[in-house]
Amino acid sequence: MTTVETNEDAALPSRPRSEWSRRWGRFLRNRLAVLGLVIVVVACLAAVTAPWIAPYHYATLGPGDEFLRTGSPGHPMGTDILGRDILSRLLYSLRTALFIAIVAELLSLILSFAVGLLAGYKGGKIDQWLMAGTDVMFAFPGYLFAVLLVAVLGRSTWAVILALTVGSWVGLSRLLRAQILKMKSLEFVEAGRAMGATGWTLVMRYMVPGAMGPVLVSSSFGIPANMLAESGLAILGLGVAPPMPSVGTMINDGYQFVQSYPHLIAWPVAVFVLIMLAFTWVGDGVRDAFDVDES
Repeated sequence: MTTVETNEDAALPSRPRSEWSRRWGRFLRNRLAVLGLVIVVVACLAAVTAPWIAPYHYATLGPGDEFLRTGSPGHPMGTDILGRDILSRLLYSLRTALFIAIVAELLSLILSFAVGLLAGYKGGKIDQWLMAGTDVMFAFPGYLFAVLLVAVLGRSTWAVILALTVGSWVGLSRLLRAQILKMKSLEFVEAGRAMGATGWTLVMRYMVPGAMGPVLVSSSFGIPANMLAESGLAILGLGVAPPMPSVGTMINDGYQFVQSYPHLIAWPVAVFVLIMLAFTWVGDGVRDAFDVDES
C-alpha cells in the first residue's frame, strides 16, 4: 500500500492583506516616518515617566547653583537663573506640552465628529445652520481666538486646552463633512443601505471607516500644531500658570541671558524642534500611506 503525500498548505490561497495592513506596510517603508514614530514614542514615555526619571522636581531651587553650564556635575544640561535643573524642567515641560496637545486634539475630534457627521449625513437645513456656524468661527483667526480665550479664562492647563480646542475644530469638521458627503454616493454605501442599514448604523459602519484616512492625516499634523500654539501662548505670558514649566516659558525666561548663557534656550529649542520634526515626519508617513492610488 502506497501513501500519497499532498501539500494542502501550498494549494490553499494566501489570505489577502487587510487595507490597514497594507497602509501600515507603506508607512514602514518611509524611514523618516519610522524614525519620527520612534522619537514620538520615546518622548511620550519620557513625558509619562517624568516624575520618576527627572533628577529633580521642576520647582526645586538651587541656591548657589544659578547659571551652571551644560555638563556640570549633577546637572547635565545646566541650570537656570534660579538654579533649577534644565533637564528636569524639560521633561516636565514635555509632559505638559504633550498632554495639552493630545487632549486638545481629542476634544477637537469629538466636536468635529459631532458637527461634521450631523451636517454631512442629515443635509438640508441642519447642514446649512451648522456650516453657517462654522463659517462664523472660521472667520476668526484660531490663534487670536485662543489668546483672547486664555486672557478671559485665566492661565491654567485646562484654559489652554479649551482655547486650542475651540480654535482648531472648525477645519476638521468641514473636512469630515466633505468626506461624509462623498461617501453617501459610493456603491458600497448604497449596498449597505439596500441590505437594510439605516441611520447611524449606516454612518458608523460604512461611512466613517472610509472617511478616517484624511481625518487621521489631519490629526497627525494637529498635535504638533497644538504644541506650537501652546509654546507661543507661553512666550506671550498666557500659557500654563507658574511654577508649572513650559518650553515657551523656558525660552522666554532665558532669552534675556542668551548671549552669556546660551544653554538656557539652546536645550529647550533643540528638544522642541526635534519633537516637532518627529511629528511632522509621522504625519508625512500617514499622508503617504493613505494617498497611494491602488487603482
